[in-house]
Parts: sequence; structure tokens; C-alpha cells
Amino acid sequence: MPAVSAVEEIPSAATRALRVVAIGGGTGLSTLLRGLCSHVTAPGTSEPGQISDLAAVVTVTDDGGSSGRLRKDFNMLPPGDLRNCMVALSEEHDLLAKLFDYRFRSGTSLEGHSFGNLFVAALTDITGDFGLAIQLASKILATRGKIYPVTTANATLIARMDDGSLVRGETNITASKRRIEELMLEPPDAAALPETLEAITHADLITVGPGSLYTSLITNLLVQGIPTALASARGLRVFVCNLMTQANESLGLTASQHIERIYEHTRASIFDYALVNVSPFTPETLARYAAEGAFPIEADIERVEALGVKCIAGDFATEENFVRHAASRVTGALLALGRAATLRQEI
Repeated sequence: MPAVSAVEEIPSAATRALRVVAIGGGTGLSTLLRGLCSHVTAPGTSEPGQISDLAAVVTVTDDGGSSGRLRKDFNMLPPGDLRNCMVALSEEHDLLAKLFDYRFRSGTSLEGHSFGNLFVAALTDITGDFGLAIQLASKILATRGKIYPVTTANATLIARMDDGSLVRGETNITASKRRIEELMLEPPDAAALPETLEAITHADLITVGPGSLYTSLITNLLVQGIPTALASARGLRVFVCNLMTQANESLGLTASQHIERIYEHTRASIFDYALVNVSPFTPETLARYAAEGAFPIEADIERVEALGVKCIAGDFATEENFVRHAASRVTGALLALGRAATLRQEI
């Protein structure tokens, strides 16, 4: 079955602005949010954007770097991925965003810490509420969207590897040379925020990815309430597939196998569409990534669609120092899908 063209999905008539929820973590979610942010209705303007409401649902299982140190020292959730999303959605693209992104380079206690992480830690200590601290920090940065930790439970990742061993903690899982077979969350009953579930329920468009298959994507889908909300959501659900394989997370996995691994953990079909890159990379880029054991993810379109997921295949990548998703092209395809879906509902 041929892939659906994103262009074919663009409706000829205008529809109402979309309510969008983006789920993930790491640099993948931040990149996507930068693209979506530019289409959000700006406060105080009469010019409507294509997105009326944008919510980011972000993983909170990081236990390394500045986030890991704060998590250990202050018994708080890791703020790193949430901070990156705040900066991505910030209206203050200059000084404040740079300040939140600033990382100390010296000082026995400060070296390696991000200012934004310390700011969130201080707000958490003042308010006694991590979720409220994130909302207050977002208000200071004038973010064009809401940011929710996927859970406020102090959850830890546990992975069963291909040799049967159990590895505890995201940092240790990422560093392991073994292939991940199953991901678990401790405590297993870590629950989603009611605001997150409500946002998913009312969304017109819901995205999962891009991001590390297990530690950025599946970790969110293990949180109680999220799989059920996605399975019953009325909005269009889109998987944004990664561009390259990654160490023990997705080495050798095709696009369809990414979806299969997700479904093994959600135990439900949660995608209507998948965005998959089919644009080739330069020989120089391929050689550089191959030296690190990473390769382009195979776009096995027929197998994706055999899972009941329509495939949008296109040029969704950009090559600079690193291979990244082209935020504008990914966003354009997503919004076209969302507009088409809402137009069909209105008709």
C-alpha cells in the first residue's frame, strides 16, 4: 500500500484552531515544540494562529547530570526535560531563555548545573509543589503553551535486558550494552496528572515522539491513565518516528517495529498516523553515524500500515552537525493532518 502524501491531507477550507498535545522528552520534543510554538495564537493579538491551545507532556525519569543531582539532593523530580520545553516555548527568546539554558562551568557545587534547573528547584522548595513550580516558571518565561510532567510520582525506570538481567535507573539503562526487551516503572501505579488526561481528552491532535524509544517515549506511556486516555482519545494520534537508530534503545528496529514495541507496552493501539522520513542522508553523515553504530531507520511503510497506522512518508530531516527533524516540515505535516481531521468532523 503506498504512503499517504502529507499534501493530500491539506483541506481546501479553513477550520478552527487546533488543540494540540505533544508527548515525549529530550531534544526530540523540544525540537517539535519550537515548530508548533510558532503557530500558537499569540496573547494580546487579534491574529488567530493555527493552534489555540498547546500542551507538552514531558518525561520525568532522568537521573543523570544536573537533573539527577537535584533529584538526589532535594528529593524532587528531574527538571531538565521540562526546562528544555519551557525554553522551546518561550516568548522571551533572548535573555531569559539564554539564562534558563545557562550551565555553570565552574564552582565545586555549581559546575554542571543549569540555571533553569536551579530556578525550578528553588520554586519547588518555596511552593512545596513541583507541578506548580513548573507552571510558575513557564509564566515567567511567557511560554506559548502549558507544560506538564507526565506524573508527579518520584518514579524510577527499570529495564529487562535481552539476557534477562534487570537494570535500574535511566542512566544505567542508557549506558548498558544489552538490548532493552521490556521497560517498567517503579512504582507501577504512578499516575498521570488530571490536567494531562483532560488535555488528551479534548485535543484535536496528539503527537508522540520524536525521542529515544524507551527512555523518552515509552516511559511516558507506562504512567497510569495515559494509555487508556490515548486509546479512547477522539483527536488524531500521530507517531513521529525517529530518524536514526540509537544504541540499546532501537538498534536495528524499523519504523513499524518502533510502533510494535510501543504497543507491547501500552497493550492498545494508540496511533492513527505515523510520520516517517524517507529522505536520504549524505554519505558523510551516514559514515559519521555508522562509526557510532547508528543508522537511518528503515521506512517499512507496508508493515506500518499493516498495523492499522496510515503512513505519511516525506522529507522530514535536516543535516547540520547532527541529524535533526526539520521542525517546520514536521509541523506543517502535523497541522495539515489536524486540519483535515477537524474539517471532516465539522462536515
